[in-house]
Amino acid sequence: MEDQDYWRRIREDGVQSLAASLTARQTEELVNRWCTHNYHPLPVTIARAEGAWCFDPDGRAYIDCIGAYSAVAHGHLSPFLVETARRQLDVCALTSRAVYSPELALFLEGLCRFTECDMACPMNTGAEAVETAIKLARKWAYTRKGVPDDQAQIIVSNGNFHGRTTTIVGFSSEPAYKRHFGPFTPGFVSVSFGEIEAIEAAITPNTAAILLEPIQAEAGILIPPAGYMAAVRKLCTERNVLLIWDEIQTGFGRTGKDFAWRHEDARPDLICLGKALGGGLLPVSAVAGKRNVMEVFQPGDHGSTFGGNPLACAVGLAALAEMRVLGLPERSYILGERLKNGLVALEHPSVLEVRGRGLLVGLEVVEGTETTVLTQAFLDTGILTKETRNRTFRFAPPLTIDKALVDEIVQRVRLALDAADVHRTRV
Repeated sequence: MEDQDYWRRIREDGVQSLAASLTARQTEELVNRWCTHNYHPLPVTIARAEGAWCFDPDGRAYIDCIGAYSAVAHGHLSPFLVETARRQLDVCALTSRAVYSPELALFLEGLCRFTECDMACPMNTGAEAVETAIKLARKWAYTRKGVPDDQAQIIVSNGNFHGRTTTIVGFSSEPAYKRHFGPFTPGFVSVSFGEIEAIEAAITPNTAAILLEPIQAEAGILIPPAGYMAAVRKLCTERNVLLIWDEIQTGFGRTGKDFAWRHEDARPDLICLGKALGGGLLPVSAVAGKRNVMEVFQPGDHGSTFGGNPLACAVGLAALAEMRVLGLPERSYILGERLKNGLVALEHPSVLEVRGRGLLVGLEVVEGTETTVLTQAFLDTGILTKETRNRTFRFAPPLTIDKALVDEIVQRVRLALDAADVHRTRV
């Protein structure tokens, strides 16, 4: 096809019409031809989605237990959020922060009300939120705590996942995330996750902050010991160190509370937010925190062309409102307990452990399980889930699911485990 004909066809037929005309095989071939191979997708093409369901081009239905890694908390295409976006597209979609916008004003107020924070800095992606928090913590250390220039340190934990930028992967403990991407940014000290003594021993006069996930989702849904989060908060207060919770995956009701830190008395100085804040429609992220930390930023210190744009702000504020009005954190707690208990009750020999909070549940299978076979078995039974680390499959469906669908997930998991066992027996 000639170049001009290619573009004319897109203009005349429309992107949606062209997308609908592609088969699953055509879609896979185009992506593999034109996209860098930085992902290894499941062998399934999703052409349409609604609520907790996804559909391939042939109309086959899957229960979405990946949930875009917690981003689809409200379900796919929430009618209220879609209508909000449509209305905003009739008004104004993008301005830079060179001007004020009423949508930004309303979003910031709503976000600070929801998080009970004093100020917020809007961004786009989760990694940007973490980078923003790092910059805030470092400038606070130099201008407020008195740490010598370029000597600030931030304590992180082994097994962390905070994003994919070169700074962030530099303090990852996962070799595959780091190999061939150095040299890395200095100033990070890594300690064992869940060990308060390790953090205490790592603090020095130059420590600016402690950056942690309340639950390590990518590491396999790892939950720290009871009292750990509160102990970190107490230690930070005593040693004049900022506490930064990365709640990009665990926030906004995912673990059965507004934020996972609320399971204990562990209020942060800064909190990294994202994923569900975009309502499953747009990338929306932010850092919220205490005024004495947030105010260290001055004009020119930080920015983003798209951060805080009117469309994102309208959708973000609507996402917060829907979460509160529908009581999604409370639903997450109730249905999460039902899901965990249902998976445990299977008493399946292939399951080593079921762990999680709210609708963030990990199912770890026993050593020797062929996880690629089990992944396909999940797809064959109509479940979208993917292995994290350590043979653990993550279940993070939309918070809008109902009891019947939770029970359906459990039954389909049983069928998939049985099918994988049959395969292993035959082999």
